[in-house]
Amino acid sequence: MENGRIKTHIKGFDEHLDGGIPEHHLVLLCGPPGTMKTTIAYNMLFQGAKEDDLNGTFFSLEQGRESLHRQMSGLGMNPDAVDDRLSIVDFGLIRRNLEKMGGRNWMDIFKMYAENLKKNTEYDLLVIDSLPVLEILSSFTKPREDLFYLFEWLRELDATVIIVSEIEPDAKSFGTHGEDFISDGIIHTKMERVNDENIQRRIRCVKMRGTAHSTDYFTLLVEKGLLQVARVISK
Repeated sequence: MENGRIKTHIKGFDEHLDGGIPEHHLVLLCGPPGTMKTTIAYNMLFQGAKEDDLNGTFFSLEQGRESLHRQMSGLGMNPDAVDDRLSIVDFGLIRRNLEKMGGRNWMDIFKMYAENLKKNTEYDLLVIDSLPVLEILSSFTKPREDLFYLFEWLRELDATVIIVSEIEPDAKSFGTHGEDFISDGIIHTKMERVNDENIQRRIRCVKMRGTAHSTDYFTLLVEKGLLQVARVISK
C-alpha cells in the first residue's frame, strides 16, 4: 500500500486512479458476464499479498473453492503461493452445510465470518463475489434499505471492500437498488465489438471519491497472469 491507496495491480491502470483505490473505500466492480470481474478482484488480492504484504479475504458466493483455485492457477496466480496472506471462503459449501442443519439467518452467518476473519487475519482487503447472489441468499425484503445498512456495516470492518456485481450489457445504470450511489467507487468492465471478428474487454473507473481519475475506457489485456491496459485505438 502506498500513500493510503490499494493498487489494482493492473499495469497502466493505477496511474489513472491517482495510484490506486483509497484505503477503506467500498467499490463496486460491475459488468456483464465474461468481462473478468472475478479475475480482476482476485488479482488485487494475489498481487497485493505478493507485492505489498497485504492480508486479503475472498468471499466466493457462487464459484467453488477448487474451481477458483484451478482458474487462478491457470492464469499464473496460484493461491497456494500466498496462502499465508490470502483466505478464500467458499460460501457455497457453507450454505449446503447450513441447509443440512436446518439453516440459520444467512446474513448473520455472512457477517459472523467477515468479523471473525477480520479479528483473526486482520485483512486489509475484502472481496465479495457477488452482490446479486448475496441479495438472493439474504432474501432482502427492502433491497434499497437493506443494501444501505449492509454497506454501512461493511464500512465498519476497517478494510477496503470490493463488491463484484453483474449488470446487463445494455444497462443504463451501474446498480439496481441504488448501490451505485452509496458506493465510494465504481469500476466498470464491458465487451466492445471492434469489427466483425474482434471483441475487446474494456475497463474504466466511473467514479472514485477523493481521487483525480480518468473516466476513459481502456482495453483490458491478460497475458501470462499479467493484467494490463492499453489505450483504446479502435472505436
